[in-house]
Parts: sequence; C-alpha cells; structure tokens
Amino acid sequence: MVEKAQGEKVTLPCTFTVSQEDQGPLDVEWVLIPTDNQKKEQTIIMYSVDRIYNDYYEAMNGRVQFTNPDPRSGDGSIDILNLKSADTGTYQCRVKKAPGVESQKIQLTVLVKPARTKCYIEGSQETGRDLTLKCVSQEGSPLLSYNWRKLTGTEELPATSLLNKDTGELSMKNVSEDYSGTYNCVAANRVGTDDCFVVLNVTPPINTAGTIAGAVIGTLLGLFLLAFLVFCCCKKRKEKKYEKEVHHDIREDVPPPKSRTSTARSYIGSNRSSLGSMSPSNMEGYAKTPYNQVPSEDFERSPGQNPNFPPSKVAAPNLSRMGAVPVMIPAQSKDGSIV
Repeated sequence: MVEKAQGEKVTLPCTFTVSQEDQGPLDVEWVLIPTDNQKKEQTIIMYSVDRIYNDYYEAMNGRVQFTNPDPRSGDGSIDILNLKSADTGTYQCRVKKAPGVESQKIQLTVLVKPARTKCYIEGSQETGRDLTLKCVSQEGSPLLSYNWRKLTGTEELPATSLLNKDTGELSMKNVSEDYSGTYNCVAANRVGTDDCFVVLNVTPPINTAGTIAGAVIGTLLGLFLLAFLVFCCCKKRKEKKYEKEVHHDIREDVPPPKSRTSTARSYIGSNRSSLGSMSPSNMEGYAKTPYNQVPSEDFERSPGQNPNFPPSKVAAPNLSRMGAVPVMIPAQSKDGSIV
C-alpha cells in the first residue's frame, strides 16, 4: 500500500529477473483494476517489442512514464506525476517473457491535505455566558484531527474548556475576561496540516434596559417633532387660503371707476344745488369762477379755445342738450356788480 498527497509524485515499483528459460519477447504492462467488478481493466502504459505505449488512458495522458526508459534492465516501475484524488485505486504490473509470466498489485491512496480551514465563535462573548470556538476544513481527506491552543496571555486553554478533536469544537462555560485572547486551530491528517486564527474578546454585559429606554425616548421625540411639523404646515396652508378669500371679497366690493360723463353730471348737479341756495353773501365766490372750468358732457374746450365773454352780460349755455334744467349763471360787470 502506498499513500501520497494530492499534487505530489509517486513511484509504483515493479522489478523482475529473467531466467534462462525465458526466451520470448519482453512485455511489461500496467493496468488499473476498477473497484467495480462489472467494469473492465484499464491499461495505463505498456512496453512491447522494444517500444513504449503511454496513450492508452486519457485521464493520465502526460502524467505517467516508466522510471527507467529501458525496462529490459529488469525495472518496470512507473512514475505518476501531479497526483489527483481520482488516481486512488489498485494498480497491477504484469511482466511477460514466454514462457514466464509474473504480476503484482499495489494499492494507491491519494490523500488531500487540509485546506481552507476556518475558525469562528458561536455564542455571546459576555461574561458569565457559554460559547464555543469552532474549526472546520473545507478540504482534506479523512481522518482529520483538530487541536486548539491559546497564543496570548497564559497561553493555556481555560480550565472550563472542553476540546473535541474530531469535530474541532472547543466549548467554554461561564466565560470571564481572562478568557480573552487569540486562539489558533490546527487541522491535520496523514499528509499535511492547515490552520486558522480567531480573537476572543469577553466583555461585561450591556445595559439593555438603558438602551431600550433611550430608544423609546428617541422614538417619542421623533414622533413629536413630526406632529409639530405637520401642524405648522396645516396652519400655514389655512392662512394662505384665508388671505386669498379676503382678497377676493375686497375686489368684489370695490365699485367700478366713474366715467367722465358721470363726473361731469355730478359736478353740474352739485352746482345746480348750490345755485338754488345762492344768497348775496355767497354770490361773489361764484361770480369769480370762470364758466369755461365747468366740465361738459358733449365736449371739453382746451384753454386756447375758451371765448372771452363781454363784461356786461353772459348768456347761459343750453343745458337742455345735457338733459338738465336751464339755469342762470351769474357774471360780474365792469363795475363789480353781479348781473
């Protein structure tokens, strides 16, 4: 039996001695015997009639060769390069030189080294709690064994720890801050090792009550602030709506501007009522008012077109065209008397 690691090189021995009676041609053949008896043997490499044939087995193309290029020397051993786990099996060497025939079997086991080993912590790292350091290799042939050690502090595993070498678990109970440190796990089998590291940091328990109270207070403050913002937005929107309604009502109550015709009529009407109640005491003020300053419904004269009335008498305009009752307009004579 031969054991080798994956990726390595192995030599399968096959030596022989030829007797004087063996006069026939020399044949050396290597075959792989399948584990399933229903399948046929697979020829790997062969030496026959002074020639080597090594292209029988495609899975080992370029990886198998005779150790001695001339098997006639009595050495029919072969080398298999870059071993793979699929190369595990039973190999048989057959030497034939008529009338003699000899053979021998070799069991080859290709082992995979541990690889991609991971370390992690399962459980709470608070004082007084129980936790487990775990170690597992993603690759590696059985049987794998695991071993833990502490690299810092006392460099000894805690007294309450329990190691399972088959599963790679290191259990710890009622941990304390003294358990803190860096731990190393080594995974091993018959052909190699692999390791990983993990840091354990044991701390006092967290005050969960204070954390919950702080979270509740923060949530309430957030809700209050949100409600305040919503209230402010609604109030602002109502104020804007009220301003728009008030502005609309004011515009509806404002009367339209008076036309020039209505202005002239109101002016004439006011003069009419004034004239009706004239007395000698207030006649002087009206006599001094030029006639051409009274607005007209039909026309307005420019200052250059105002006529100069005779000082003795002034005739009243025809106000019937304006829809009004004719009135006498007082005038002032040369001697200052009212006419």
